[in-house]
Amino acid sequence: MKQYAYVSVHISKFIGARLEEHREIIDGYAAKGWKYVGYLPTNISDYGKIKDMDLIFEKDV
Repeated sequence: MKQYAYVSVHISKFIGARLEEHREIIDGYAAKGWKYVGYLPTNISDYGKIKDMDLIFEKDV
């Protein structure tokens, strides 16, 4: 059986402001035994820009 974790990430207006945050989150979860499996946009602007997304992790339980 698999267990899933979802981590919300906000993409700010300033592209470089939070560019490294996703890497820190993925590395942190990997160190705890989680595997990164993808992302899901949760908020998209009228112009198609992703504003928020969930990073998805899984591990065997």
